[in-house]
Amino acid sequence: MKIPINSGAKRTMSKANGHTDIHMEEKQTVETPEPEILPAEEAAAGEAAPVAGVTDDPPQPAAAATDDIQKLRAERDSLFDRLARLQAEFDNFRKRAGKENSEFRDYAVADAARSMIPVLDSLALALKNAEAHPENFRKGVELIQKQFQEAMQKLNVQRVEAQGQPFDPRFHEAIEMVESNEVADNHVLEELQPGYRMKDRLLRPAMVRVARNVSGGK
Repeated sequence: MKIPINSGAKRTMSKANGHTDIHMEEKQTVETPEPEILPAEEAAAGEAAPVAGVTDDPPQPAAAATDDIQKLRAERDSLFDRLARLQAEFDNFRKRAGKENSEFRDYAVADAARSMIPVLDSLALALKNAEAHPENFRKGVELIQKQFQEAMQKLNVQRVEAQGQPFDPRFHEAIEMVESNEVADNHVLEELQPGYRMKDRLLRPAMVRVARNVSGGK
């Protein structure tokens, strides 16, 4: 009969012929060599395998993102409101400027017409007394002409100088060239119709005849 005893070594007891024999069977332990781990493999083994859906960066707070969106929306609304107010102000300015320009033109014409009213009164008076006092008719017309010239001067309208002046195409309109030595060559010999200007703006050029000297001068 054999009874195994687990004590590191295997003991076998047998009884034969009245004697008990104890046989010690040494259990041989076979050591398995551990595999050699390279440094790179140790480093790789030390790193934890990444988990799907998980990053190392800490997540941004949702509250901060919401605050930024609200600030951007408020800034956008403020810009839209400012743009609408500026557009409304520009429209009002354009309407006001157009109205002022229209009123300026109307009042400018009104001032010119107001200055002509006394001239019309004088013309009516001259025609009324033309038959009763024909000898005074010429004096009346001369008086009206003077009155009209004064009214034009108040409007800054001046007559263009032409008679005997050098021909200037900016203010004179030549009707014809006349061979004459009465005035210098290329000078106005005769004014057919007066010209007028308002400050630096020409209202109407003077219609003139221009002399062309035969002998080269007077």
